[in-house]
Amino acid sequence: MKEKVTKNDKKPSGFKSFLERVKNRFQSNILFNIVGATVVLLIIFGVLAQITGYQRFSEAFTEEYSENALRIARSSALLIDPDALDGYLEQREENSDYLELRDALDQYCNSMDARFIYVIRPSEDYSEITFVVSAVQMESGFSHYDIGYTRDTSSEEYEYKYRKLCEGESDHEIVVRDDPMNPSGAHITAMVPVMKDGGEVVGILCVQRQMEALTTGRHQYMIYMFIVTAFLVIFVTFLYQIMLKSAIIRPLRRITSETMRFATTPSKAEQPLTDSIKMKNEIGQLAESVDKMESDTLDYIDNLTKFTAERQRIGTELGVASSIQQGMLNTLPLRRAEFDIFAVMNPAKEVGGDFYDYFLIDDDHLCMMIADVSGKGVPAALFMAISKVILTDGTMVSMSPAEILRIANERICKKNKLDMFVTVWLGILEISTGKVTAANAGHEYPAIYRGGSGFELLKDKHGFVIGGMDGLKYKEYEIQLGRGDGLFLYTDGVAEATNKDNELFGTERMINALNISHDSKPEDILAAVNSKVDEFVGEADQFDDLTMMCLKYFGSESVEDGSEEAQK
Repeated sequence: MKEKVTKNDKKPSGFKSFLERVKNRFQSNILFNIVGATVVLLIIFGVLAQITGYQRFSEAFTEEYSENALRIARSSALLIDPDALDGYLEQREENSDYLELRDALDQYCNSMDARFIYVIRPSEDYSEITFVVSAVQMESGFSHYDIGYTRDTSSEEYEYKYRKLCEGESDHEIVVRDDPMNPSGAHITAMVPVMKDGGEVVGILCVQRQMEALTTGRHQYMIYMFIVTAFLVIFVTFLYQIMLKSAIIRPLRRITSETMRFATTPSKAEQPLTDSIKMKNEIGQLAESVDKMESDTLDYIDNLTKFTAERQRIGTELGVASSIQQGMLNTLPLRRAEFDIFAVMNPAKEVGGDFYDYFLIDDDHLCMMIADVSGKGVPAALFMAISKVILTDGTMVSMSPAEILRIANERICKKNKLDMFVTVWLGILEISTGKVTAANAGHEYPAIYRGGSGFELLKDKHGFVIGGMDGLKYKEYEIQLGRGDGLFLYTDGVAEATNKDNELFGTERMINALNISHDSKPEDILAAVNSKVDEFVGEADQFDDLTMMCLKYFGSESVEDGSEEAQK
């Protein structure tokens, strides 16, 4: 079974295939583009030159013929006796004087290479002409007009010129018929008035000269110009192609080959382009630029390789630092019958400056701390580690949060050459009674939950930041927790989380997020707040470390419910 052949499957014809090859070559070969454009411009120039030369040649030739015909007409008019014209028309006979005049005009017509010399008299409205005497070139094959032969004026142009001559507005007129398709052929007719002594115009003498030489000259001129143009196109194209190959094409191919080599295998060239291309023009500048680009690219690759290796090393070290930092923080909730506490930290960078801790000092006392170091990244992480150790050590010396902060501030201020500081909230929960003794060193307000009423901010007493000034003392305050109450601690990364419109999350949204699941476990409460923060921030980058801690207090048998009486 024969396979059906569609129109698109047919091979292109020979001419179409040739055009397709020319098109592809023109699109892919710069030499072909430039030479082709040059050939087109030369052809256009040649055509314009031929048209202009043709017009100038025709004008000059016609002007020369007109002047010759006019000279013949004026000299022929000297042979005419104006006073005898009336008699010739009245008698309508070819007498001896008439024949002598016609013979003289015939001889003059043939000797001057004119086809016709004739004298006419127009009618009063110039619509008709009457022939008085005529002379004919013998080789023309035409015969003389009879005396008194009358015919219509051939055109309005002739009527207009007859009127000007007869009415004395002009002493000569010229009619040009250079159309070779004209029945009479291309010719020129020169006309002068025949006047009596008093100036009366009694006739018009016309001389008609054929312009075969004009037609022949035009053809010869066109052939000559075509040959010259073709020769110039071929010669200039050949010479131009040689010059282009030497000055542009070979250097460009060398540059193209080198750029393709470098793109495939980015390595140093065996020979720079400027060693083989020594031109000072744009091609030379391009070769110099390619050499410089390759050199700069190789340097960039080398630097990038070193930078990438260094960055990988730093990334590895930061990963280790992050692991160490995470290892310093509690990642599991601390649960007892009397309380449940949990905290999370999401650093803005690989390592952060926030930290928290919760641990049992003894069986009846729980230490809680949350802090925010100034700055971010590695410096903040180092300062955070030092601050955490100092604060933790302080709990071994004193059970007073204010005293712990004072000792920490004193130790940090002694060796704080970078003038860094840390905000700290530190509280100690007496598990058996629900009493929290706390001190605040410039940290965010905590949020407290009372059973049945929801979370709200507790605007506690603030002291100055740790590390900001030596010799400071801090004040303590107490919070009485009842059964079912809770405590929420956080850093400024929560309230100051920013979305793409530069709008802050704020404490109001934070309190609302807390109250969504206030009856849940601490980790669920923190997850709900974190989810609301992420939803608010959207695609915006995290600007600051985000750290939160939540305590749920269930109390012992001696502790009252979280009522107004238990809070006093």
